[in-house]
Parts: sequence; structure tokens; C-alpha cells
Amino acid sequence: MGVQDLQDHVLVQCDFEIFGQVQGCGFTKFCRDNCLALGIKGWVKNSKQGTIMGKMQGAKGDVGKMVDWLSKTGSPGCKIEKAEFTNWGTCSRLAFTDFAIRF
Repeated sequence: MGVQDLQDHVLVQCDFEIFGQVQGCGFTKFCRDNCLALGIKGWVKNSKQGTIMGKMQGAKGDVGKMVDWLSKTGSPGCKIEKAEFTNWGTCSRLAFTDFAIRF
């Protein structure tokens, strides 16, 4: 295991907000399913402003994969205009036990 492998396993967290045509296309469900598959914890929800918002915590490498998915791919039929990731930090342990869709 090299230095990069160790860095990929550091626990990180961030908040995210996704802009564009992202509601009404299953975005929150696909986001939850992808996060669960990667072992990422946190939550996602539709905002009143028409965006998708959430918080994720997990291994740096896995969170990086979700950042890429949230920024470029998203759910089928969505149109991502912009993705913002804020409040980055490391965590000693995960504050969430799963990844949930909030309402």
C-alpha cells in the first residue's frame, strides 16, 4: 500500500449543491444508490430552489468518485449546469450510519 492508497482512505466530508435540471429525474435516488454502493454516508434532498443539496462523508477516493458523478454524470435525463462542493474537511469518524434521501 503506497502513500496515495493511504490518502485515498482518509475520511473526508463535504456539502454539495447541484444546479440545473436535476429535479424530477430520479437524481436523489441515483445519488443515494451510488453512495451506498461506494460506502459513503450522509444525505441528499431536493431544495425549494430547484437544486439538489446534500452532505457526504467517506473515504477520500470514494468521495472523489461521487464528486465526479455529481459534477458530470448525474441521473439519466438530468442536465447539470454547475456543482458546488463546500465545507471540505477530514473527519476522524463518520457522523452518519447510512446514506438517506431527506424530504
